[in-house]
Amino acid sequence: MALFETKKKAVKKPKTASSKKGASEKALADSRLENVISHPWMSEKALIGTERGVYVFAVPPRTTKPEIARAIERMYKVVPVKVNIVNLPAKLKPMRRKRGRAARAARHKAYVYLKKGETITF
Repeated sequence: MALFETKKKAVKKPKTASSKKGASEKALADSRLENVISHPWMSEKALIGTERGVYVFAVPPRTTKPEIARAIERMYKVVPVKVNIVNLPAKLKPMRRKRGRAARAARHKAYVYLKKGETITF
């Protein structure tokens, strides 16, 4: 009789919901990594450092060192040995066309160290 049956049938949950969640999290992480590296920092000091395997990039303020390392791996296919972040404060600069001084925005840059012999081409 069905009233006294001891075994219960297992109800299967659809797998599409969990797979969509994992895929969307991965896509979100990938899009985040694309925005980590703004652009290479082109200055005389930065260009001298490239000879020793140190590359400098402009990064957003709240970026972490592991995020920068993953973004470099993904974009340039090299594994960084070390990543340092420098916060440059805002500076007051004289205005060219008007009287007075204006504040230049605070900036952030990342120094990426590579193994000897590895290079990044821009």
